[in-house]
Amino acid sequence: MSLQKLSLVELHKKFKAGEVTATEIARAYFLRISQVEPKVKAFVTQAKEAALAQAEALDRKLKAWRKTNPLTGMPLAIKDNICTEGVLTTCSSRMLQNFVPPYDATVIAKLRAQEYMLLGKTNLDEFAMGSSTENSAFGPSRNPWNLHCVPGGSSGGSAAAVAAEECVAALGSDTGGSIRQPAAFCGVVGLKPTYGLVSRYGLVAFASSLDQIGPITRDVADAAFLLQAIAGHDPMDSTSVDRPVPDYMKALQKRDLRALKIGVPVEFFTEGVDPDVEQAVRAAIEELRHLGAEVKEIRLPSTDAAVAVYYVIATAEASSNLARFDGVKFGFRAKETKDLLEFYMKTRQEGFGPEVKRRIMLGTYVLSAGYYDAYYGKAQAVRTLVCQDFVTAFKEVDLIVTPATPTPAFKLGEKSEDPLQMYLSDIFTISVNLAGLPAIALPCGFSKTGLPIGLQLIGRAFEEETLLRAAHAYEQSTHWRLKKPMLR
Repeated sequence: MSLQKLSLVELHKKFKAGEVTATEIARAYFLRISQVEPKVKAFVTQAKEAALAQAEALDRKLKAWRKTNPLTGMPLAIKDNICTEGVLTTCSSRMLQNFVPPYDATVIAKLRAQEYMLLGKTNLDEFAMGSSTENSAFGPSRNPWNLHCVPGGSSGGSAAAVAAEECVAALGSDTGGSIRQPAAFCGVVGLKPTYGLVSRYGLVAFASSLDQIGPITRDVADAAFLLQAIAGHDPMDSTSVDRPVPDYMKALQKRDLRALKIGVPVEFFTEGVDPDVEQAVRAAIEELRHLGAEVKEIRLPSTDAAVAVYYVIATAEASSNLARFDGVKFGFRAKETKDLLEFYMKTRQEGFGPEVKRRIMLGTYVLSAGYYDAYYGKAQAVRTLVCQDFVTAFKEVDLIVTPATPTPAFKLGEKSEDPLQMYLSDIFTISVNLAGLPAIALPCGFSKTGLPIGLQLIGRAFEEETLLRAAHAYEQSTHWRLKKPMLR
C-alpha cells in the first residue's frame, strides 16, 4: 500500500516500528502533492526543502536510538492563519502576503516538540471569512470529489489536502463551522474542540470569542490522536482552561452506545435541507439507534436566530481585531499617499478583499454609537438564549445529532454573488461556536451526484471523549470512510 493511503495512526505505527523512514514518508507525500496540487490548489506555501532536510536529520538521529513521539515524522499541513516561525503566514490575504512570523503558535510549538513534519500552509478564505475558500487572495481551492465544486471554508485548503491525500492530517480553525463544513464537503473528519481546550495563541484572530483550532483527519481515531497532541492549558492564552487532558484514544475502545441518549433537534430538519442530506442523516441516526443509543426528539428554539446573532458578534469582533492591519507595523503598505489618513485608507482598501471589507464595515456599524445596544447588545443577549437551549437539552441527552450542512458542496461561483446565501451554508454549525461546545463532522453518505454528506455530533463542554466514542462507533459500523475521491 502507498504510504499516503495510510491513516495517521497506521503511519505512526509503521514509523515507530522502523518499517518506514521519515525520508520515505516525505518523498511519498511531496510526490503526491506534485501530482494533484495543480488540480486541487490546497496549498498557499509548500515547505519541501525544510521538510526533506528535517526528515533526513530525523532518520540519522533515530539510527542511534529509535525513540519517537506520537507525531514524530508525521506529515501535516497547517491552515495559513496559524503562525509558524520562519514560514509564511498569509491568511490568504494581500495584507499579509509577505509576513513571516517570528514565533510559533502554541499548537505549532507542541507539534514541533514532537518533531512533526510541516508539508506546507493551506489555503483559506481571507482571514477565515467565508464558506467556500473563494475569498482567498490567491484563488480558490477545489473539492477533490468534484473539481468544479468548492471544498468549503474557511478551512477548505486543509480539508481538500486531507481528502486528496496530500497530507496525513491537517489543522484548521473553526469560527462558525470552518472546520466541520469543509470536512463534510470533502468527505473527511473535522473536530471543533470545546472553546478553551486548545490554545488560540498564535492564531490570527477573526472573532476571538468564537475561534477555535482543531484537527481535520481521515478518520475519527486520527482526530483523537491529533487532538491529544494539541490540547491543554496555555498561560499565553487567557481563555485557555486549566484542566487535565483525558486519554482520547482510550475513549474509542468502547463501541457499545447503550445508555447513551442522543437528541435530534426538530429545528435542523426544516425546509431548505437537501433531500439527499436529510435521508443520509436520518439513516445515520437509525444506525446510532442500532448501536444501542436511545434517540429522542428535542428542541433548540433559538436556532433560527443563530445566524443573525453570529454575523453581528463575529463582524463586531472582526472589525476590532483587524484594526491592527494599518500598514504601519507590518504587512501590506500603500505607496504614494499624501498624508496619514490617506495612507491608512489606501492600505486597507488595497490590502483587504471584498468580503473582509464587508465584514469590517458591518462590525463597525453594529458597534457604533446609537446602534451598539440595538444590535451588538441584543445579539449578546440572544447568544445567552442559544447557550441556555443547549444547557436545557443536555439535561435530557448526552449528544445531539444534526446534519453538518444543509446541502452537499456547491459549484464554484454559485453563491459568490449572494453573501446571504453563502452565510446560510453555516446554519447548522454556528450555534455550536456561540455556545463554545465541541462538535465533530464525519461522512455519513453521498448525494446522487456523488458528493459527500456530513453528519454532525455535538457534545457537552469538555466531553470530547463521549463525542469521539460515538463518532468512532458509527464510523466503524459503516463503510463511508473507505470511499476515496477518484483524483488522479
